[in-house]
Amino acid sequence: MNSNDKKTTRRKFLKNSTLAAASVTLGLKSAGVPVIQSVLGANERIRVGFIGVGNRGTQLLTGFLQQSDVEVAALCDVYEPYLARDYSKVDKKLRDSLGGRVPKMTEKLGDNILRYRDFRRLLGRKDIDAVVISTPDHWHAVQTIMACQAEKDVYVEKPLSITIVEGRKMVEAANRYNRVIQVGLHRRSSKSYGQVVDHVQAGKIGKVTVARAYRISNMHPNGIGKYPDTAPPKNLDWDMWLGPRPRRPYKDNIPLYKFRWWESYSSQMANWGVHYCDAMRWVLQEQAPVSISAHGGRFAVDDDRTIPDTMEVIFELASSALLIFGQYEASGGPALADGEVEFRGTLGNLYAGTSGEDGYKIVPSRGGQFQDSNLRIEPVEGKRTDGDLTVQHIRDFLDCIKTRQRTNCDMETGHRSTTFALLANIALATKSRIEWDPKSERIINNEKANELLHYEYRKPWKLS
Repeated sequence: MNSNDKKTTRRKFLKNSTLAAASVTLGLKSAGVPVIQSVLGANERIRVGFIGVGNRGTQLLTGFLQQSDVEVAALCDVYEPYLARDYSKVDKKLRDSLGGRVPKMTEKLGDNILRYRDFRRLLGRKDIDAVVISTPDHWHAVQTIMACQAEKDVYVEKPLSITIVEGRKMVEAANRYNRVIQVGLHRRSSKSYGQVVDHVQAGKIGKVTVARAYRISNMHPNGIGKYPDTAPPKNLDWDMWLGPRPRRPYKDNIPLYKFRWWESYSSQMANWGVHYCDAMRWVLQEQAPVSISAHGGRFAVDDDRTIPDTMEVIFELASSALLIFGQYEASGGPALADGEVEFRGTLGNLYAGTSGEDGYKIVPSRGGQFQDSNLRIEPVEGKRTDGDLTVQHIRDFLDCIKTRQRTNCDMETGHRSTTFALLANIALATKSRIEWDPKSERIINNEKANELLHYEYRKPWKLS
């Protein structure tokens, strides 16, 4: 049984059992030492702290504020205007550069909100039950593991990690400390995608041999721009922003949002690709690829980025199918006939996400060369049934905090999906077709490529 399925505490293990005599359960820590654990009542408010309240962090904060059983207890950010929730104090250069990615920060918060620039102080609060981590990708592992150690339940944004070793360590920490984890792959909370899973697994479109998705955004010619090294803004803790990554000079097109185009801190394969790889592997019921090849580079966009503007990756799956993801940032126009993900079967094609992230459509195929040319199945259209998937994902997380059940996207699920994206980056970096052993989580045909499974952290940061 996964430890997330066990009935465990949301608060510090009680030292005095007499104080908890009214409502307790007896459990065991991982070392086998018996402990007394309190049970969270179904109607009790959950005190939540937020680490990282920029673009995505603000979206999550808004979603949590919609929940009647949530009390926003604390905020943490290394950028003072975000921490103060004051749009007027955001540097004008950054506002002009990032546009709508700078949150307006108009939400209404209580007067007693705690505010921290160092996330360790937030984690040290015994009166905080859960944390939401929406910092840059290179911070997720350290902060999530420390949150588990502090006995907080965790909602952590995708991608789960920036290295595969980090992801496995995060899984181990969640299990060791019996935490409820929700990874922000919110399509896992979609009823429509659940129906797509059922249709494909029931063979409605026949044997699926190809699944495809693309992220398309024509950033030619200037992309994220070119900026000189300069002193960081006085209201930004640049050293803390860098965290475990090496010290380097500040540029205006690195922090706050554009870090996603710098391989040291993120990638578009991990930012967008992980969403679609997760959806495709869920529908196909696959855990991991057996081989990966990737092609691409900086072909047309002239900016400071260190990731490709054009990339295509092919994952070969154990079920004899190809999973394809393309990142096109030097061209526009749709790549699919419909929707956001295509599943190509022997009887027809299924298009998921035909109305935003919801809805789906099954388009029948005709027989090709030497085959009967009649339609092989009847068309099917699934209407939009879901609301805001982020809000539904948040609701699932909160319910699971109370029941101690596994979330729709627990740590292992998030890790396996993030692994797809990170392996794609490794295949491109090594210019090789790599073969993957999902059990040992090692590349078996290119030992040098295994060096990219992790990197050496800058002190004092470490994986525990």
